[in-house]
Amino acid sequence: MALKWLMWFSLASLFSSSMALAQPTYSFGVLPQRSAGLTAQYWHPILDYVSQHSGVKLVMKTARTGTESRDALILGEYDFVYSNHIFQPKVATVGYRVLLRPHAADFTSEIVVLADSPIQKLDDLQNLAVGFASKAAFVGYWVPMDHLLRQKISVKPEFGGNQEGIIAQLKAARVAAIGVNSRSMRAYSEREGLSYRSLWQSQSFHEIPIAAHARVPESVSTAVQKAFVQMTQEAEGIKILTESAKIIQEKPPFGFQKASDTDYQNQLDFYRHTLVTESD
Repeated sequence: MALKWLMWFSLASLFSSSMALAQPTYSFGVLPQRSAGLTAQYWHPILDYVSQHSGVKLVMKTARTGTESRDALILGEYDFVYSNHIFQPKVATVGYRVLLRPHAADFTSEIVVLADSPIQKLDDLQNLAVGFASKAAFVGYWVPMDHLLRQKISVKPEFGGNQEGIIAQLKAARVAAIGVNSRSMRAYSEREGLSYRSLWQSQSFHEIPIAAHARVPESVSTAVQKAFVQMTQEAEGIKILTESAKIIQEKPPFGFQKASDTDYQNQLDFYRHTLVTESD
């Protein structure tokens, strides 16, 4: 009897190991808004949960800068991605489709200065150094630059690689102002004690979506979508989302909801009418 039990246990273990090896693995690209360390601390617990509950192994990948991340999207290097670069003209034809969007409140683009800056209005930025995350950043470059162009305000762009990189340059007074994601700016300010003033604010946009490449089987993308949604419906998922949020000073509501490309129509419309070009 003991021998039979041992044989059954060995076969079960072998079957379990085979299933683990057979679990499909897909890359999950994350837009580099923050340092690589903060990005990993935030996303790894979330992706571990989704992998476990969907049966789809997600491996986080990120680039050094927003531009490098956008270039990876153009090449279709990510199976899943957390990025709003998918709406840019050079990426829109690659085949990413929106699956989810955060429950978080909408965000805006802002042009901000330090609280004690002598600059009081946008016109004061004429011919000065203004910082942006990267040329690929939506609210961190395209939206504020479009507004400056429409106001005929010429500035000298400086780039920080990501949102927090350029905020750090503002803090060090290396640039006169920055174009930035309002939520990233607020979170950094609260975490680092940085006081700032907003000179301009854009219309609201939905938070960054999670999308899947067209090559990902529908059964796989549906399983991943379901697992992300499930996080806010059980204690384990809520705990992970809450703990991750603390790392970047994110405020509730947490988690993700089902979404589609149509939820991001105003971003698609922006790219159709912007004065900014991809060569800028």
